[in-house]
This record gives sequence, structure tokens and C-alpha cells, in this order.
Amino acid sequence: MTSNFNLAAYVLSQSDRLADKIALDVLGSGETPLTFRDLKTAVLGTATGLLDLGLSPGDRVLLRLGNTPDFPIAYLGALAAGLVPAPTSAALTEPEVSNIIKELNPAAILRAPKVACPPDTRIVQSDALQSMRMCTPADWHMGNPDRPGYIIYTSGTSGVARAVVHAHRAILARQMMFDGWYGLRQQDRMLHAGAFNWTYTLGTGLMDPWTLGATALIPAPDTPAADLLTLVAKHQATIFAAAPGVYRQALRGPIPDLPDLRHGLSAGEKLPDVTRQSWQEATHTPVFEAFGMSEISTFISGSPAAPALPGTLGRAQPGRRTTLISDTISADANTTGVIAVHKSDPGLFLEYLDQPEETARRFDGEWFLTGDLGQADEHGNITYLGRADDMMNAGGIRVSPIEVERVMNEFDGITGSIVVELPVKSGASIIAAFYTSASPVDERALNTYLHINLARYKWPRQLTRIETLPTGANGKLLRRHLRDTWKGPN
Repeated sequence: MTSNFNLAAYVLSQSDRLADKIALDVLGSGETPLTFRDLKTAVLGTATGLLDLGLSPGDRVLLRLGNTPDFPIAYLGALAAGLVPAPTSAALTEPEVSNIIKELNPAAILRAPKVACPPDTRIVQSDALQSMRMCTPADWHMGNPDRPGYIIYTSGTSGVARAVVHAHRAILARQMMFDGWYGLRQQDRMLHAGAFNWTYTLGTGLMDPWTLGATALIPAPDTPAADLLTLVAKHQATIFAAAPGVYRQALRGPIPDLPDLRHGLSAGEKLPDVTRQSWQEATHTPVFEAFGMSEISTFISGSPAAPALPGTLGRAQPGRRTTLISDTISADANTTGVIAVHKSDPGLFLEYLDQPEETARRFDGEWFLTGDLGQADEHGNITYLGRADDMMNAGGIRVSPIEVERVMNEFDGITGSIVVELPVKSGASIIAAFYTSASPVDERALNTYLHINLARYKWPRQLTRIETLPTGANGKLLRRHLRDTWKGPN
């Protein structure tokens, strides 16, 4: 691997050849679309402006920016200059940001006026950031691809935010998604329904299309989900990407003819089978899911070339080295183990910032342990069994909450569910199912349905209707949080 590398330069490597092609169109914003020439100019101008502030390669830069193109331009500009950007969600509160600042000790904080951030002398306001785009373009800061490139924050399973440090080389691993998940082509127009400052959008919706020279389409902030398919049709999107909940909401709006749409992409949480079926019936296109985590992004998926078997996550993307680790040995086909990724994967993180012991704890020899349980068949298809710490014990038999939730979600009227093991008295616990629905469901009929479709030891002993399912900022179900905080109905 060359030692003369820069992540941002790699992402914009098509920008000279495709200078006049539209790179980014913010749909419904009224803003003029950015060509690849515009994008490269803005990124390298921003790099100059940041360096002119006195920042030096290797300095950390915290991004507190809103749902606008400022976010990816600042992100790539910092990388182009050799700085280490730390993108964060605009939804974080001031106390949460204060904790991040203490840990990160950034040299600069790039901030939009309405995004929460405590007062700090290191703040660079977004209007000053925008003016940097007119600066003389900087040279790409080239270096070792293994050097720190960017830092993202994940809550992990503990609910405590952790800083995950990635190398510049992480962008190389994303090539494996082009065929292993997206089916992405240069002529594609990818419409991603997420916000600019979400890492799913930043990677799948922006960096990856730009790397290949495809066009990124992002709905303007506050676009109703029910209008998304109309935008897909109007702007001739060929690929639609969103979180599972957005698919459900999008189907509530008009369903126009979609002659250009080839398929959808879903990540962040398991897409309910009922939502998948509704999407396919309404749009006549499939949805391909991917599984991953902040430490490595997505690495298991189905794709147009190799669709996932029903009920499975799919297979490891071409070029990935994965296995299942049991208590003693690498698990063989049809046995259960922790999903693990080999340390040689270019997409694997460098470390948890300033936490060497926690970093080391996640490895078993040469394998990174994801903490997620899976089962593989003889062809490498992996069935997801949930987080290792989410697994339930029913009379000595381990039960995956995913299996029970999948059955729950197929019952008429239920819009989502979360299943956990709850203690009822000292030394005793039950399987409890919480669900959402537009109106109360017949729980007697639900119990009958569950008894028909689940083995007796998997039956929920408690059914509770709740207003919303507890999820994290990335949309993942917070089973541990519900298990630890549930006090019973008021």
C-alpha cells in the first residue's frame, strides 16, 4: 500500500475527469447543485482556510454543524489538510458536547449557530467556514494510509459514547461495498434519506458515490418522509438508501411510477419483513441490507449480485475475512459464535481514543470481536442472533430476541417490537415483549398467534404496548436500556 495517501483525495479522484458532472443536489432546497469541480474547489479552499487559522496536520477538529453541505465539505476539507475531523450529531445536547470536548481536546470547533455547543475560544462559525471555500486551493496532505484520519462517536452497548479512531485507509475498505452491497455504478443517482451529519449518510450517501463519480441526492432538511418517493421519481434516483423506519414512513405517501429506481439499501437496524414486503409490492424493487458497526462500518450484506437468503444478513463482502468465534475455537458451519473480523481488514478502526485496554479487550488474537452473535451455513450465509449481551435464557435455553421480534412484527397491527429478558424476582426472569401499534391490538389473539409460531420456551410471558421503542441516535433498538430501566406500567 502506498505511503502517499489522503482519504479526501481518494474520494475526489474523479473530480477532474468529471468536473462538470453534478456531484451533489440538495433536493427542494433551492440551492444550486454542486459539480465535482465546485466540490473539489470548496474542499481544497476549506483546507487552506483551516491551515491559515494556525492548525497543523494531526490536529483534531470537532464538527458541530447542521444538516447542510457545510458538513461534508468541512469534513473533507479537514482531511485534505491532514487534520483529524470528528463529525458529531447535531442532536447532541450542550452537556454531551462538553464531555466530548474534554475527551477530544480539539484544536478547533466548527460550529453552526443553532447547533448546541458550550462557549469556547476555539469555535469557528459556519459563515467563516463558508468563506474559506474561496481561498487558494491547498495541496493534498499526503502520508501513511495508517495514520489517524477521522474520529466518530458510538454509544456501543454500554450507552456511553466512545471515540473510535479510523485511519485514512478505511476508505479503501468501502470499495468492498460497491459490489458487495450497493451494486453501485458511476451513472447512478443515489438518494439517501438521512441527514448530512449522520455517518450512514456521510459514507453511503456521499463519500461512496463521489469516489466512483456518481451523483449524490440528499433531501432538504425537514422533507416529510411521505414525500421521498415523489422525489425519487422526479429526480430519477436509481438507488434509494434509508434507515428501516424511513421505509415504513415513505410508504405512507404517494407511490408514483419509479422507472429509474433499481433497488433500495437499508442499514442501522433490521428491516422488518413486513416493511420489506410492502416496499417490494409498492415499488417493484428489492431492498438490500447491510450489517456493521462504527468500528468497521458495514461488512456483511446482500447485494444485487448475491441477494441474502431470507432470514439471513447475507454474506461477508468480497475481500472481507470474517469468522465466528465460539468459546474455544473458530465456529464451523451451522454453529453459533461471535461474529469476528480479521485485524488485517483496512476498514477496521485503529483504537478507542486513549483507551488501550478497552481496545485490546475487543480482540481475540488476530480477530476483532463484534459482540454480535451469528450462525453461518456451509455457504457463508450468516443468520443474526443479536448482541451477545442481549441473548435471553429461557429455562437454560438461549433465545435470540431477534427471532421473537421477527414473529411479533408480522402480527397484523404491530408496527415494531422489542423483546428482552426481565427479572421478576430473585433468581427468576421472563421473556417480555414490548410493541408499538397505531391502535390497541387483541392481545388474546396475539398470544394465540405467538403460541402457534414460536416454540413454548420462546413465548413472551408479558406483552406490553408502549408509545415508542427506545432507540439510539443511529436507530438501533436499545434492549439493554429498556431491560435496565423498565419499572412496570404507570
